[in-house]
Amino acid sequence: MLTANKLMPQGRGLAPVLLKRAATVELDWDVRQKSRFDATDSQGRQLGVFLPRGTLVRGGDVLVVEDGTLVKVLAAPQPVLVITHCSEHGTPFDLTRAAYHLGNRHVPIELQPDHLKIEPDHVLADMLRSQHLIVREASMAFEPEGGAYGTQGHQHAHGHGHDHAHDHGHEHGDHDHNHGHDHAHDHGHDQSHGSGTAKAPVQDHGHDHGHPHDHGHDHSH
Repeated sequence: MLTANKLMPQGRGLAPVLLKRAATVELDWDVRQKSRFDATDSQGRQLGVFLPRGTLVRGGDVLVVEDGTLVKVLAAPQPVLVITHCSEHGTPFDLTRAAYHLGNRHVPIELQPDHLKIEPDHVLADMLRSQHLIVREASMAFEPEGGAYGTQGHQHAHGHGHDHAHDHGHEHGDHDHNHGHDHAHDHGHDQSHGSGTAKAPVQDHGHDHGHPHDHGHDHSH
């Protein structure tokens, strides 16, 4: 068994010709959210993957094997629920509300501009349909959000060329700031960006609307 202990997010820095020649390995989300797992690549080689704890492997990432070869990760299609808003009885904002409620339940969610994806759950599906949303079963790649803290060594392929160090290139060292008050640069707000761990209470808002949610059509689609 060959060992792979390095991950190159989205293959950044690699020549396209190298990526084209690379072997592939198809993995579902259950495996890709683990930092240690075994897999078989497209060349039939057995791989033992050992990555830093907390690493999420995304479709398009590249594993570097101990012999120097590359293996491109493909996100395998898997059963998911695709959630869209009902244009007849709802609005696109219904998706935002649904993401909020699902997030409060710590449900892994893939966020897209016009739909959400979650893993199959008939209880959640019924809840979402009662909120004017259309829920359908599908077999697709699943790439849920990685959480407020991000992933070790994985910048989720954003690569904007800035490090978000909140330094902004100014040090305020060119002037005295001795104006009779304490310029502690506190500015009255805490820039710790507490990663959203304090969750707002779930508000039901009584989605009754005074009508029986039947609407004369089947939201199962």
